[in-house]
Amino acid sequence: MFFGKIKKDIHLNKNLLILVFFLFPSYFLSAQQNDSLPVLQQASLQNCIQYAIQHNPDVQNAQINEQVTETMIKGKLADWYPQINFTYNLQHNFKLPTFNFNGNLAHSGTYNTSGANFALTQNIFNRDALLATRTSTDVRLSSSENTEAQKINLVALVSKAFYDLILTKQQLKVTEEDIARIQQSLKDAYYQYQAGIVDKTDYKRATISLNNAKAQKKFGDESLKSKYAYLKELMGYSDSKDFDLVYDTTRMENEVLIDTSQTINYENRIEIQQLETQQKLQQYNLQYYKWSFLPNLYAFGNYNLNYLNNKFSKLYSQSYPNSYAGITLSLPIFQGGKRLQEIKQAQLQITEATNNIRSYEHRINTQYQDALASYKSNLYNYYSLKDNLSLANEVYEVIRLQYRSGVKAYLDVITAESDLRTAQINYYNALYQVLSSKIDVMQSLGNIKY
Repeated sequence: MFFGKIKKDIHLNKNLLILVFFLFPSYFLSAQQNDSLPVLQQASLQNCIQYAIQHNPDVQNAQINEQVTETMIKGKLADWYPQINFTYNLQHNFKLPTFNFNGNLAHSGTYNTSGANFALTQNIFNRDALLATRTSTDVRLSSSENTEAQKINLVALVSKAFYDLILTKQQLKVTEEDIARIQQSLKDAYYQYQAGIVDKTDYKRATISLNNAKAQKKFGDESLKSKYAYLKELMGYSDSKDFDLVYDTTRMENEVLIDTSQTINYENRIEIQQLETQQKLQQYNLQYYKWSFLPNLYAFGNYNLNYLNNKFSKLYSQSYPNSYAGITLSLPIFQGGKRLQEIKQAQLQITEATNNIRSYEHRINTQYQDALASYKSNLYNYYSLKDNLSLANEVYEVIRLQYRSGVKAYLDVITAESDLRTAQINYYNALYQVLSSKIDVMQSLGNIKY
């Protein structure tokens, strides 16, 4: 009985495992797929971008769409090749058909018939196949431009997410330095209190400041996890694997400048290229409707093997073949004005495509002016806050020494620490803002290529 209970529990556990596996197959599959992704050894900005280009699902889908488009084109172009078909039939008549010949009724045909038919057709002029030939290059171009647009947007997003993550790490570093300073100030205030130089409010204020700084650090730690997750999402990186950012803040500071005298070349924008390609396809569409007034022409040939016999066992003993070839021309003469309306519709769509290009050019100009204005103001703000950081650091060091000497009150130290922390955080915020707005300027000019 005891062993029977064990077997029963094992059987239940086995069934439970099978049930869990079938209920959550996507979890196991996604975990296996994520684990198979490569690990990024040096997560510099360039390496993160390169990794994202290779593993981002949206870019991969765009590349798959290119392959799908290629198969569709080849499928359409296959209509130019000879089309060969084979048909076989076997028929048994239970009763033969009856016909009247000069007042006499007679049966016609045989009880068993069979046939094998080989048919060949060759398009000579077909507007669907001709459209596929004419548009194949631009259809491929449209598909590749969609992939390029995905990559450009991804590069901009990854760059901003990378800089934002660095900003958060630098803010955490500032908070940690601030905690170290406050802890030292707390010790100084406590020792001075013990020496009877100041009252206990100084080190209590220091304790309050320390608690606030630790709370800010906790918030920064959690925010850092969220921003790591977002960058991983953009990169298509495994959730179960980590990477360490490789960056040089000095180099980032040297990369804030951009030539603001550049003029817009609309042809550099991938969106304009996409619209121009769509306009070309609309022109092909117009030509396609104009071809509807031309006939469809194709050649055909058939070879038939016919078998006729009343006895099934002798059905295939002798064949009666026949063959023929010819040309078919089909031309719709009147369709109620449908073709003319289709031509007008295609012409209007071309005009609409032209207007879309002009409209997007205006939008690009607005984007560039907004991005440029934001960049210039952020750059000015960056330089100003960089000066403030240097001044705040100098003021803090002087006041800290004065407090230790008993010249300044502890409130002045708290104020100087707060000003220094604010100046540091504002500086890194300004650095991120100017780098982010620089990316917007480059994207609006169409200078991001990948």
